[in-house]
Amino acid sequence: MTALVVGVDHRDLSFKVLAVAADLATKLGTDLHVVHAIDLRDYPVDPDSADWEQHAEAALTELRGNIERALETHIGRWTYAVQVGEPVPTLKTAADEHDALMIVVGHHKHWTPVRVTRGSVGAGLSRTAHRPVLIVPEQPEN
Repeated sequence: MTALVVGVDHRDLSFKVLAVAADLATKLGTDLHVVHAIDLRDYPVDPDSADWEQHAEAALTELRGNIERALETHIGRWTYAVQVGEPVPTLKTAADEHDALMIVVGHHKHWTPVRVTRGSVGAGLSRTAHRPVLIVPEQPEN
């Protein structure tokens, strides 16, 4: 069976991306593979803090719970994976492993310091992935 790979993070846009991907997966009759590439937002600012690992675990648990709630009405099959690594190669690998029909990610309107140095995930995927990339925009400003 074909699949869609969906990249998510902690931003609200991820839940719009999930909704679009779940709707598309239902219409296409595909599985949904949700992937989170662990980044610095999963960890506290101070790596020397005593609760460094506990903070990361709590952030990842909260994200999984939010994803489960967002997909609780999705009638199709879905999986969730957490991988350590940069988002572009992580999503490309997941797409290859699941022979994905496409990769679905969000596009944020605002540039952050991380995006300035690392670049847009959607742009990176569209340049390097050997499959279609669906980029879901944030809500347009009125």
